[in-house]
Amino acid sequence: MASPKYLVGIDLGTTNTVVAFCECGSDLSQCPIQLFSIDQLVGPGEVARRSTLPSFRYHPPAGQTDSTDFTLPWESRAVEGDSAGIVIGEWARELGSQVEGRQISSAKSWLSHPSVDRNEAILPWASAKDTLKVSPVTASASYLNHIRQCWNYHHPADRLEAQEIVITVPASFDESARKLTLEAAKLAGLNDVKLLEEPLAACYDWYTRLQDSVESQLRETPVILVCDVGGGTTDLSLITADFSDQGLKLNRVGVGEHLMLGGDNIDLSLAHLAEQTFQHQQKLNAARLNKLIQQTRNTKESLLASDAPDSAKITLLGSGSRLLGGAKSIELAREQVHQIALDGFFPQTSFDERPQQRQRAVVEFGLPYASDPAITRHIAAFLNQHTQITCQEDQSLVPVGLLLNGGVFNSDLIQQRLLKVLSGWSGQDVKLMDNPHPDLAVALGAVAYLKACRGSQLKIGGGAARSYFLHLENKNKPNQAICLLAKGTDENQEIRLSSRRFALTLGEPVRFSLLTTPHDRLRGHEMIQNGMLTTVDPDDFSPLPPYIASLDRRNDQEKLAANQKARVEVYLSSQLTPVGTLKIECVKTDDEKQRWQLEFEVRHQKVTDVTENLTSPQAEKAKDLITRLYSGNKNSADQKEIHSLNKTLERLLGKKDTWDSSVSRDLFDALAQGRKRRRRSELHEKNWFRLAGYTLRPGFGDPVDSWRIEQIWPLFQQGIQFKNHQGWSDWWIFWRRISGGLDQEQQESILAEIAKYLHPGAVHHLKQTKSSQDKSYEAMVRLAASLEHLETEDKILLTRWFLKRATSQTQYSQAHWWAVGRLTSRTLMYGSHHKVIPREQAEQWLPELLNQDWKQDTMAGFAAVMMCRKTGDRTLDITGSFRDDVIKKLQQSKAPESWLNLVSEVSVLDEKDSKRIFGDTLPTGLHLLQTS
Repeated sequence: MASPKYLVGIDLGTTNTVVAFCECGSDLSQCPIQLFSIDQLVGPGEVARRSTLPSFRYHPPAGQTDSTDFTLPWESRAVEGDSAGIVIGEWARELGSQVEGRQISSAKSWLSHPSVDRNEAILPWASAKDTLKVSPVTASASYLNHIRQCWNYHHPADRLEAQEIVITVPASFDESARKLTLEAAKLAGLNDVKLLEEPLAACYDWYTRLQDSVESQLRETPVILVCDVGGGTTDLSLITADFSDQGLKLNRVGVGEHLMLGGDNIDLSLAHLAEQTFQHQQKLNAARLNKLIQQTRNTKESLLASDAPDSAKITLLGSGSRLLGGAKSIELAREQVHQIALDGFFPQTSFDERPQQRQRAVVEFGLPYASDPAITRHIAAFLNQHTQITCQEDQSLVPVGLLLNGGVFNSDLIQQRLLKVLSGWSGQDVKLMDNPHPDLAVALGAVAYLKACRGSQLKIGGGAARSYFLHLENKNKPNQAICLLAKGTDENQEIRLSSRRFALTLGEPVRFSLLTTPHDRLRGHEMIQNGMLTTVDPDDFSPLPPYIASLDRRNDQEKLAANQKARVEVYLSSQLTPVGTLKIECVKTDDEKQRWQLEFEVRHQKVTDVTENLTSPQAEKAKDLITRLYSGNKNSADQKEIHSLNKTLERLLGKKDTWDSSVSRDLFDALAQGRKRRRRSELHEKNWFRLAGYTLRPGFGDPVDSWRIEQIWPLFQQGIQFKNHQGWSDWWIFWRRISGGLDQEQQESILAEIAKYLHPGAVHHLKQTKSSQDKSYEAMVRLAASLEHLETEDKILLTRWFLKRATSQTQYSQAHWWAVGRLTSRTLMYGSHHKVIPREQAEQWLPELLNQDWKQDTMAGFAAVMMCRKTGDRTLDITGSFRDDVIKKLQQSKAPESWLNLVSEVSVLDEKDSKRIFGDTLPTGLHLLQTS
């Protein structure tokens, strides 16, 4: 393969995408870095080259546009799963301010949104009915695909896919978001790319431009705080300067948490202000609000300029045929913009103030923004987390240089406000590092990074910003931890923990609990070093979500049969990747070519405390009892023991509702081992399904749960042995309890099995009616309503069935109303946002619920509560008039105060209501991530 002719940096931004490049000359250090101008539509059939590609897509309605309007200089080809008839870039941004529901923006923010399936076609979020939808990954890929085609048009002999490419990502992007970014690149035809942290890229740009004066600047300010406030995120990093005989070294030593907070939030706040004036407190729908945001973005930039006018006009166009005739205009004063942007997002806070923690984050357009918009408070919290670097012995801040990046800092007013705040904290002037182009620096710096990788300039040490330890739990002495990767370890430096071996069973999951610390040394210890062993002091460490591996049998050279237990001896190998993530592998001791990479678990993760208690002797006795009762030896227990199993377990472990998730999963694992013997007797089967469902509920929360579900799913095809009413009830309740761990295909298989019994027409067939009663109809209703991964069309159909039965017959009315509430809830327990039944559909059913007597039938009232539960996301929330009607009826019905709170404000379910709607309490210690 020929060597690449160009180094290319792509800043795949939330608001704008920027590309820079450099030709690989003989003296790379002298080769200039320049921007690549991107061809894009700026009007119907009008193409222009711009230094930025706005990260917007517009999906025009079919048949209402001329194909010549979308002509680009090249023959456009869409990525797989996308359409060629879409607009990307400047014109797409403008069209979105004129037409509702057809624009995609902030695709990058959706890549880091854990509560949706980012490979599902869910964007535009607030879309018109006939609008093409694509996934966040596809939307991101389309921007990269546009760039690739544009580049190849201008460089036909040096195609982009053959060049050396780096794509920048927020330093705080988690493992999933980074992987999805790489997936988007591959979808766009860019198979071999690197990722680079955006604040690091901004620092590379600064260093490259000012190489001659860098050392003198850094001797006065040895710590650089990079504050990158882009369109969708606030990204904080610390970089230190170290002077030695070998010269200057720069190291990135601290990275902030992921904050979905940026310029888009300022635009949104201004749009809310304008909305109140336009509508006299009446909310716009999500599509019209999005249109308004495009206007407030321009107004913000105008009124935050140094020479800003006193006010600026905002025009909200009408909809449909009233596009122009329905237009409204207001004046937004400069002082109003300053109050929101400066006092709301960059307030003058003290160094001791911390971000305000609210029950729920702000939600708009389906995105969960940071709960506290004050960026200065987030900066203070970040600096306090790194006091060993940022504070002197008297706790005052060391001299810190401030490097600002991101489009927000195009405003001198915001720059000066942040400088003033930080200078007040340190008691001395904070030096502002030069950045003449805060919206272009990341792309330019990305190319500088590639030059540094080739040795043409200083490379900033990514080094590990913290140390990682493997948590070793001991039964009879204090827990210990061994260092897998010490702070400061260089990228791609493999650290082998060969002194400690693990015997692992093939085909079964193994979990490694990790701890981390930002400190250079532990209390009373020497400097942290790779391989050091230490006693765990909870004050030194923070727990990380565990790493999980399942060692595949097929990798074993012995090719053992699937039913054999095979164990291998491994040690752990760790290294820091170029994007600052920890890579851990299990390496077979007698064949180092055999490696199993540990996967970082991120979905619905429960993080255990580092002082977590070990399994108690009583829990061991409980597991031994289950193992014996469900062992291959039929004579291992008498009938009395299986009859009194539940009472015995509660005597050993306490009441069932006090069992924490760790104990519950241990008991389930013992039950799973004996699943083949559950059919030994009716009591064996009944106890097995009741206990297994209870101990595995809600089907996720522990890192190994996905593996447990995989092992248990084959039982669905096997069915039950003792086919009586109680047996069927236990069977369906079991699947309802663990339904959160089932994927969409599995849930659809369950629905296909029970749908014939749920259909309203079944009541007209005596045989079908009797069969449904024998098979526990009520349990099937509750199970069907708990399948949150079903498509919304299936949920709508089920709701219609249950609503019809609830209003026409009294039998099972409580179950039917319960199911209606669960299916139409605005907030799901575990399902993706886009699987919520549309608001417009739910509003068609509300009058029927309002006609019920909620005093007599309280569950009908609770169904209305769930249907109207407030999330803060106007794409999901019921309109104000319906909400007022429900609140009034709740008050008249003397409903619980908690129900009124759920409808009138964004709040969480209390334990009683949570059990009412989900059917069970959660295991102690397990807390669900809210999906709205």
